[in-house]
Amino acid sequence: MNSFLKNLGIIFIILGTVILLLSYVFNWVDYNWPNGLALLMIVGGIVTHIIMNKRIVE
Repeated sequence: MNSFLKNLGIIFIILGTVILLLSYVFNWVDYNWPNGLALLMIVGGIVTHIIMNKRIVE
């Protein structure tokens, strides 16, 4: 469980990147919702990664 929590932020970042890749492949670049969702996933992943690793170290 500790390993999963440590990598949870990285998983969010990868999911956000996959959303951006899929939006490009399916030509959804003119829509705001996939880009906004990817932005939220990436920023949330960065914040989660920092918080979880800080708590695990302490």
